[in-house]
Amino acid sequence: MWQVTRLWFFVSAWLCLILTDKVCLSTQVKKLSPGDFLNSSQSMVSANGIFELGFFSTSKPDPNMYLGVWYGGFVHRTTVWVANREKPLLKSLSLKLEVSEYGSIVLLDESNSIVLTEVTKQSFLPNSVEAVLLDNGNFVLRESSKPYTIYWQSFDYPTDTWLPGAKLGITNILTSWKSSEDPSSGLFSLRIDVSEDKEYSIIMEWNKSTMYWSSGIWKNKVFSKIPELNYISKFRFVSNENETYFSYSNFNPETMARLVIDVSGQLNQLNSFHDNRLRSEHRLWSEPLVQRPQEAYAICGPNGILNSSASCGCLPGFQQPLSMANTGLNKPHDGCVRKTPLKCENSSSKGEKDEFKQIPNVNLYSNSKVYPAQSIKKCEIACIKNCSCIAYMFYNRTCLVWENISLNLTQVSDGQHNNAYSLYVKLAASEKANGGKRIVGWIVSAVVAALVALVSGGCLCRCWISKVKETGKEDMNKDLQYYDFRSSSSATDDERNKNKLTIAEKRDVELPLYSFKSVSAATENFSAENKLGQGGFGPVYMGKTIAGQEIAVKRLSRKSGQGLEEFRNEIALISKLQHLNLVKLLGCCIEQDENILIYEYMPNKSLDFFLFDSSKQHLLDWEVRSRIIEGIAQGLLYLHQYSRVRIIHRDLKVSNILLDSEMNPKISDFGMARIFGGNNSKANTMRIVGTFGYMAPEYALEGHYSVKSDVFSFGVLLLEIISGKKNTGFYNTDSLNLLGHAWKLWNDDRAVELMDPTVGSTSSVRTLMRYINIGLLCVQGKPADRPSMSKIIPMLSSDLIPLPVPNEPAFTTNHTVKPDASLSSGENCTVNGLTVSSIKPR
Repeated sequence: MWQVTRLWFFVSAWLCLILTDKVCLSTQVKKLSPGDFLNSSQSMVSANGIFELGFFSTSKPDPNMYLGVWYGGFVHRTTVWVANREKPLLKSLSLKLEVSEYGSIVLLDESNSIVLTEVTKQSFLPNSVEAVLLDNGNFVLRESSKPYTIYWQSFDYPTDTWLPGAKLGITNILTSWKSSEDPSSGLFSLRIDVSEDKEYSIIMEWNKSTMYWSSGIWKNKVFSKIPELNYISKFRFVSNENETYFSYSNFNPETMARLVIDVSGQLNQLNSFHDNRLRSEHRLWSEPLVQRPQEAYAICGPNGILNSSASCGCLPGFQQPLSMANTGLNKPHDGCVRKTPLKCENSSSKGEKDEFKQIPNVNLYSNSKVYPAQSIKKCEIACIKNCSCIAYMFYNRTCLVWENISLNLTQVSDGQHNNAYSLYVKLAASEKANGGKRIVGWIVSAVVAALVALVSGGCLCRCWISKVKETGKEDMNKDLQYYDFRSSSSATDDERNKNKLTIAEKRDVELPLYSFKSVSAATENFSAENKLGQGGFGPVYMGKTIAGQEIAVKRLSRKSGQGLEEFRNEIALISKLQHLNLVKLLGCCIEQDENILIYEYMPNKSLDFFLFDSSKQHLLDWEVRSRIIEGIAQGLLYLHQYSRVRIIHRDLKVSNILLDSEMNPKISDFGMARIFGGNNSKANTMRIVGTFGYMAPEYALEGHYSVKSDVFSFGVLLLEIISGKKNTGFYNTDSLNLLGHAWKLWNDDRAVELMDPTVGSTSSVRTLMRYINIGLLCVQGKPADRPSMSKIIPMLSSDLIPLPVPNEPAFTTNHTVKPDASLSSGENCTVNGLTVSSIKPR
């Protein structure tokens, strides 16, 4: 038996030597020295197997081959660098990558000719260099005896991916793939931008000419518009006489996070972990945000427009290039060309001038310029006088003009988009000339017919006018049902003047105003079947427009302790806020002593609908709960630090966290919120509002509120989400509340028992303990001991940040805050439920 095994070994080795010109003991190599090569069936791996380099094709029928670097061990090849993206090779067994005798990295095709070569400008002995793939994904040519002496590196020639440790500089530009199957350079790029004031930022451009996104200036070690990008990675900026660049590193060494600009023009932060057996990535962050893949920037190319059915077309006066006439306009970014040249401001020989064609329901996200025109007529005149102007739009007293080309235009159906207005496209006069004679004939015929109709129908005129008036009133009262959420208001001036609530005092607030009759019709007369729930403000109903758009209608109850002040406050605040984790206000109704707010509809209701229902708790697994916690934290950070007006919510609780169709959280109910400006982050009040169980002690007892009051509420929320129990649901136990129960378990080293048993198990007990630690830090008695939201978010996302030991939480001893007697029996003051509207401090 031993002899047979030995014979088989020698036969295998002999066959291996015949089939290849090197000993094929392995298809993987660690490095290449002069004279060595890598063929199409081999790959180079980094020291710890994190990255792999070799030849690949993007799809099976694709005859092209590329040399690239990808993550090792992933289920699907995830390419992070391509050497020959502009010079693909034909598939062949003779493809080679080698280090030449002169010390250059050379890529050879089947004819043995040099296709790609990187000759270094350094002086070195040819036999002293080696080509290796590092564990950070960098493919380098270096000194073999001095590994830190690098002569050439792939990090200096990035493609679409920015890896940790790589530099994004003035010349190191990221460029997207042309398509998911074509790694050649696409239309989107990422680079450093320098302003006249020497302020640095990162921008994305279309066709390396039109900027469509910016990170904001680099200041205080964060990008002003995207501070959340620093939660996973630590960014660094270097600028000296030799170079200027950004680089970054991941806080957690076990995290494989990277930035990539994809074929749709989005910058994505993708993440995976070394211990992830599936070795797949998930998206942590992306900009710019789009609702649908079809909304990717300039998806229809120059002078194209994406219609409501998600297909590309051409603007009036434009057509597909002749080379594409028989193929259809289906490929992204192809665009359109003008049919007939414009006359500009010069008249033709017949005195005809360029005219305009109106296109309704066009969005605002495009490469327009602002002109100083105060009316739609002046905006049109400005476009006529500018030979480069091809279209204009006038909205909210602003004149937008498109010069030379238009990009990223989208036409939406009624009620689908809040920022859609009429676009006026300039047409050559000759395009309408051919139809002019027919139009004259139609006009003559129409005039004759109209005269006959007027004579014969005079007796019916009075009756008809009366009916029109009645119909007009009826249609006006249906404004909410027909409203398309495009303009700032659908109410008439007369209606606004009748409103006793002086919203005009807040001139920066522009919300649609709807009639009570239309709101009632949308909710089926506020039927019980449409009721979604009840809050301190009043009942909430589901409504539906004629277009089928679902909305949430919150109606102020006459029994509510809240009134016009809270109603007015919510309108003033939430209309200024735009964040993924804040609910969106669509409009309001103030008529017939009614005060109603209209919001975007959240199909999964509020968080307490799931969290405190034993039959639904299992739907909130650990992944969903952690995502909800992180989303709430992001929303609070925006309110405290990054919104246009800095806000303290003051009524953060489970029932005020709404869930969208994908179980993403959105903070709602800003009736109790307060603005603070400048460097002020705290204030006092004699009117305490909020909900028992979530109030911070300094606020409940003394009326002092600050951002740390919201941090306390967030801590309570976090512990409730983990445990699935209400903070105030422990009256028949040894602990006064959930905070006391959690504190006792923490001190007994049994904090893991706090986890809701319906969750089963988490992916990491360490992460669970970390979340509980953060929750206890947030509910400490002294505001100064509680971390700010800007510190909490990195704590949630990184295991590398050390956490302080928490002190005893507030309200864990057997005493409580007694409300004023006049409020003790009303529905305004409940335990862990409805909002408390007015409590006088002791």
